[in-house]
Amino acid sequence: MLEEVAFRAYAQGVTTTKPRIAIAGMAIESSTFSPHRAGARDFQRFEGEELINRYTSLREGSARDAAEWLPVYYARSIPGGAVLREVYDDVKTRILDGLRELVAGDGIDGLFFDIHGAMSVVGLDDAEGDLISAIRDVIGNDVVVSASMDLHGNVSRPLIEQADIITCYRLAPHEDTAETRDRAIKNLLDALTSGVVPRRAYVPVPILLPGEKTSTRVEPAKSLYARIDEIETRDGIVDAAIWIGYAWADEPRCHGVVVVTGTDDAAIASAAEELAAEFWRVRDEFEFVGPPGTLDEGVAAGLASPTIPYFISDSGDNPGAGGTGDVTWTLAQLLQKPELTADDSPTVLVGSIFDKGALDFLRTQQVGSTVTVEAGARVDSGPHGPVTITGELVSLTEGDPDAGGIAVIRVGGIHAIVTEFRKAYHAIEDFTSIGLDPFTAQIVVTKIGYLEPTLYDAQRGWTLALTPGGVDQDLERLGHHRIQRPMFPFDSFDHTPDLSAEIFGSQA
Repeated sequence: MLEEVAFRAYAQGVTTTKPRIAIAGMAIESSTFSPHRAGARDFQRFEGEELINRYTSLREGSARDAAEWLPVYYARSIPGGAVLREVYDDVKTRILDGLRELVAGDGIDGLFFDIHGAMSVVGLDDAEGDLISAIRDVIGNDVVVSASMDLHGNVSRPLIEQADIITCYRLAPHEDTAETRDRAIKNLLDALTSGVVPRRAYVPVPILLPGEKTSTRVEPAKSLYARIDEIETRDGIVDAAIWIGYAWADEPRCHGVVVVTGTDDAAIASAAEELAAEFWRVRDEFEFVGPPGTLDEGVAAGLASPTIPYFISDSGDNPGAGGTGDVTWTLAQLLQKPELTADDSPTVLVGSIFDKGALDFLRTQQVGSTVTVEAGARVDSGPHGPVTITGELVSLTEGDPDAGGIAVIRVGGIHAIVTEFRKAYHAIEDFTSIGLDPFTAQIVVTKIGYLEPTLYDAQRGWTLALTPGGVDQDLERLGHHRIQRPMFPFDSFDHTPDLSAEIFGSQA
């Protein structure tokens, strides 16, 4: 119990019996196929009480009083391309300096390591592995580290070797984000207060699939993840986790992984191998969570739909998965359709493309006037170059935390959203905050894959359009060449791969 923590605290010169737990991390999902580079502006930074209050159990729960929480530094960004090396190095330095100061003072017993798991950094193959290795150099091997991750993250060997406790989301879409972080915090507190650090059974699974084919809304992922609840009731097991991995990065660590954590090696190994075998068994059953189709098929279905709104996912340029957010291919196609651009056309909301220069120009124009502006494709011009939009400037909105300035231009029924900076239109409030009502629109087109909760609840029909971009659903079209092979679905297998568990962690 707490006596063991108190003993360690005494040995480090700490006068309190509460464990001292640092909080640090860096999170982004990065497509290496996207030409976007995540810079300093892309990241929100958290320190002090603001960092502690990010977590429900520390803001409202009893965990706040169970330890002395020491916020170090945390940076997060919406998904995008690889992170500029200087930006990563800056965040890494801030984390290491903060931890170094704590270690030199009263020391720390634990670290809550808040990461995504699919961060790519220019010049690195395993960013989270690099970060945890540098952290271990500062804090040593006796500090207990508990990591919280996205199930679309990647668990590399350096990460599994150096994170004592590790867990991930169990829902996609990720409606259990807060719950997962709180579980990682609870697991860390349990280890520190009991004095027993669990071990990890690790099984890499040679499967690499996009999130839109592995949503837990549908089978087989729904039942696969449902097995976790029963496994966690078994003696000697603390946590079970399945990582789908991140399909839009071309790195050796990108593949499925199962990790089961606990105090009984035989139990965790058996459970990890059981989950991995089931993951492998159902590999051919994964299908798109929404009805897939071409953009033209989506538009035709949307116009014919008797109920509204009808949603179309512009999935190839989804900023929520790492797309640049400025691919103009879809908007250009829509602007060529007279059934959408006539004065009597039904309302079609199109979110969005970003272009700072276009916003600078539109700010010089009067709302209500007719404008002509060239926008988009400044970062990713592969599928289509900048698009020319001529129509009524419906609105100009300033001060969005992600988008900066936002303009809406109406061309017939099309309401094209142009932003100053990258923004994902993944919630109803993203539209309503700029005066657009998705519930009265015939069609809503947005750069997304599977629909996030408020959009999913609003839709009365849906096409997951297989459009081009940095997170193209056609993985073979992207051209991976650095992932481990063989890998499903890129390769055929004439035998079951080795799905034996490897145990990590110190013996008690």
